[in-house]
Amino acid sequence: MSNKIFNVFNRKITESEFIEIFGSIYEHSPWVPENIIKNNSILPDTIEKLGLMMKEEVNKISDEKKLALLCLHPELGIKKNKSKKLTFSSKHEQKSAGLDRCSEKEFSILSKYNKLYREKFKFPFIIAVTGLDRSQIINQIKIRVENNYKDEFLTAISEVHKIAKIRLNNIAL
Repeated sequence: MSNKIFNVFNRKITESEFIEIFGSIYEHSPWVPENIIKNNSILPDTIEKLGLMMKEEVNKISDEKKLALLCLHPELGIKKNKSKKLTFSSKHEQKSAGLDRCSEKEFSILSKYNKLYREKFKFPFIIAVTGLDRSQIINQIKIRVENNYKDEFLTAISEVHKIAKIRLNNIAL
């Protein structure tokens, strides 16, 4: 990869800086901004346009690769000894929803449904938690575990896009 200079949102950055800044918008997936650089001679001039380009990159990959992307997301519910495994963004998002303050009963319910969900769908339960509280999240996993695979796969990808949009909007450039 060369180290061309790009003008992104009126700021000059290198390819590697672009990938570093935007590589975690989609959980552990720097290939998304890498593909944008590789496939486009001009980068978007707004966060909104970048978000659409990133979403298009994800939407055009195979279902197998989408499944791999889903599997990169952590399960919901933070236990102190497991929070180190979360990305900065995931940890912040889960804390904002109060998932780090689950009672033992809430954590037990969430763990039970996380396990049922993963066994059924082969990927973790994914929901954009920003703006939700623990009870809303628990209610959603109870509802969504009853979905069929196709509907839930599409819902999970949609939630990944929501998470990406929130993360993009929170980036300070």
